[in-house]
Amino acid sequence: MNLFRSFSSAASPAKNKFARQQENEQHLLANCIAPLAAMAADLGVRYQGLTGKEAEQRLDRFGPNELIRSQRLNAVVDLGHRLKSPLVIQLLVIALVSALIGEAKSSIIVGAMVALSVGLSFALDRRSGNAVETLGKRVQSRTFVLRDGEEAEIKMSEVVPGDIVLLQAGSIVPADLRLIAAKDFFVSESALTGESMPVEKTSLAPAVAPATVLELPNACFLGSSVISGTARGVVVNTGARTVFGAIAERLADTGKETNFDIGVRSFTWLMIRFMLLLVCAVFFIVGMTKGNWLEALLFGLSVAVGLTPEMLPMIVTVNLAKGALTMAKKKVIVKRLPSIQNFGAIDILCTDKTGTLTQDKVVLERHVDIVGHTSEEVLNYAFLNSYFQTGLRNLIDRAVIEFADLEVDANYRLVDELPFDFQRRRMSVVVEYEGDHVLICKGAVEEIYSCCSHYQINEEIYPLIDLLRADLFEEVDKLNAEGFRVLGIAYRDFSAEKSVFAVGDESRLVLLGYIAFFDPPKVSATEALEILPKAGVTVKVLTGDNGLITRTVCRNVGLPVRRMISGAELAALDQPRFSQAVRECNVFVKLTPTQKEQIVRELRRCGHVVGFMGDGINDAPALKAADVGISVDSGVDVAKEAADIVLLEKSLLVLEEGIMEGRRVFANIIKYIRMGSSSNFGNMFSVVGASYLLPFLPMLPVQILANNLLYDFSQTGIPADSVDEEQIAQPLKWNIDHIKRFMVWIGPISSLFDYATFALMWFVFDCSKYLAPGTSPAQQEQWARLFQTGWFVESLLTQTLIVHIIRTRRIPFFQSSASLPMTMTTLAVMAVGAWLPYSPCADALGLVALPPAYWAWIAAFLVGYGVLTHGLKTWFIHRYGGN
Repeated sequence: MNLFRSFSSAASPAKNKFARQQENEQHLLANCIAPLAAMAADLGVRYQGLTGKEAEQRLDRFGPNELIRSQRLNAVVDLGHRLKSPLVIQLLVIALVSALIGEAKSSIIVGAMVALSVGLSFALDRRSGNAVETLGKRVQSRTFVLRDGEEAEIKMSEVVPGDIVLLQAGSIVPADLRLIAAKDFFVSESALTGESMPVEKTSLAPAVAPATVLELPNACFLGSSVISGTARGVVVNTGARTVFGAIAERLADTGKETNFDIGVRSFTWLMIRFMLLLVCAVFFIVGMTKGNWLEALLFGLSVAVGLTPEMLPMIVTVNLAKGALTMAKKKVIVKRLPSIQNFGAIDILCTDKTGTLTQDKVVLERHVDIVGHTSEEVLNYAFLNSYFQTGLRNLIDRAVIEFADLEVDANYRLVDELPFDFQRRRMSVVVEYEGDHVLICKGAVEEIYSCCSHYQINEEIYPLIDLLRADLFEEVDKLNAEGFRVLGIAYRDFSAEKSVFAVGDESRLVLLGYIAFFDPPKVSATEALEILPKAGVTVKVLTGDNGLITRTVCRNVGLPVRRMISGAELAALDQPRFSQAVRECNVFVKLTPTQKEQIVRELRRCGHVVGFMGDGINDAPALKAADVGISVDSGVDVAKEAADIVLLEKSLLVLEEGIMEGRRVFANIIKYIRMGSSSNFGNMFSVVGASYLLPFLPMLPVQILANNLLYDFSQTGIPADSVDEEQIAQPLKWNIDHIKRFMVWIGPISSLFDYATFALMWFVFDCSKYLAPGTSPAQQEQWARLFQTGWFVESLLTQTLIVHIIRTRRIPFFQSSASLPMTMTTLAVMAVGAWLPYSPCADALGLVALPPAYWAWIAAFLVGYGVLTHGLKTWFIHRYGGN
């Protein structure tokens, strides 16, 4: 079989990417221009489809139908990627320098910090990532193929070369394939070509080979989606061998940087610049005042470690992964972890109407002629249209078939069909009955009306003139005002000789009547629409439905319609007025897919973080344009592929819970950032002042490193911490300027108590005797160690205490308590810090036992520090806000 030979060579690792790409494209081109028989022989295809065993063999040979970018990093590569972080590289350099100058203890402690940060990040992220990946498979796109002669729905990753794929409106093209049958088939190839307009595809092979495979009229490509029509195709290339796969392989290492990534990177480099400045200053001050430049270097490196937010990668990744798992329990599946922060930052939610504000359980309530009388003929025609259409059978078609419950006479036969698309907003089938061909058209009332030249009442047919329009639409307006969705039914007779039909045949129709559906409002929508505005989220409804129905639904669910505008009215506005309308209106009706996308982009341009919730083909452009695209498990493939978040239940309440969980995740990340930045800024004043004023180092390098290691451990409970409701009451966004202000105001408080500790140790506990005449070197070392131990303990206890103060806007311990894991880690670290001066490790760390009176002073310092920091924090929040 030629197929296997060609692919074995194409997959050879010895070939470069460009050569493989050319070979794969030539393989596709050859199979698309070859006669069908030759193509079938080359690919080993039977028109009944592959057998299950053949499919398994080909899956083993070619691998899963997945792109390079979708493959997770293996453990070694993942660890290497984490070790490339600038924070980790900095620590590794410090550990290496410490080892080279003989400071083994310092090197070991820094290595432990790297292991703690990278190890926890790696282990917890891998475990959470595996769980999220498992959950994500629940929303994996699927496709229909022929297997063993029958239609079967399989995962897209299980598609193999030689499969016969069945495509319809809303499908994702699962691989590069050749069409063998197509009917009014249009696809969007914008992901490949950038062309926004749909492209028509046929099953006819070109007479002359085109210049590129993208010009093949009978080929469809992975990454494109079906706009309208139906088709069958034979899979030629899968996975990385596809045209889209080649692009993905070249771009596999160039992921798009999200707003969240930018925020983390900005903070990281802010702290690194700050650290470099301080370390250089400390190095020169210690070197010049103490005269020992090697000691100054080691001390400076230790200070660099103390000022490095090395736990940031761990805090970020574990928070995001934990948040994804928590959201999954609330029926929210996160496809891309960084989108969690954007999810919590949403301040405008754009949503469709059907299934979100309503129950998405369409029930056929009326079938009437144009004057409002119940008509069985209207029901019969509607049934035939829904029964015979082969495209995307939606809720309306299922409701018609279920309501009518008719048996189709064997004399009926489908002759042709004109599938639905969003430009025509209608679809038609041509049915043969007793030798006659009847085109039955169903769709939006205005679009049906525009195709009609006559109307029917009972058995009489009359000419349709514009003067009668208001009378004919009276019943429609009445039904719409009652909250019904109304579709028009029209028909036209053709001679039996005509068997091929086009859109142009949808003309001179006879308007027969209307079918009306009711989609009851959701009780949960009413509750959610009360909660979301209180949470700082403005809800805007974007729908293709008409204004009367939408207004009624909004009224039923308690959504005030401040201002409503239609797609036609929007299209007539210039850019300034369009922007104003988008900001002021909260209900948009009769929109095209492009207009939904334009509205989302305009809201983002105005500075909003926009979430868009949709599940249809027409929602895909807006889903991609939004900061956070939100779809549902029951949505069409193209919508789920475009989304960042997938809901297992289409409900605004579920969405609201997801938004709040996203805010909790971000709030916990910000806790660490505020703690680290303010603590580091305060340490700057303490270290610089002490290095200049004291005749000895204020803390030994090994003590600084041990202090920092213990403090890092106390932060590991942050991802599991609880969050006060007022902290997540409003959308949370990155605000580096706010973090800088917080650092400048809160940081120096720790310096006040550091200097108080210096005074305590120098004057109260007689460390000033270090300078007394006649003091021996051994005695000087003892006084220096006492001073250093006092500051070591005070620094560790105050740094750890600040965790509980900064984590909440309320009064800590009394009005808001940390979670049990965070409480236990901080208490454990404080207990270890108090025990170390009396432990067997004391001598190795240069610590000595502290006098009992010291603890009374430190207890007073801790109370004073807590009260002062809480007071200044409260003032800061009142002045600058809490975000």
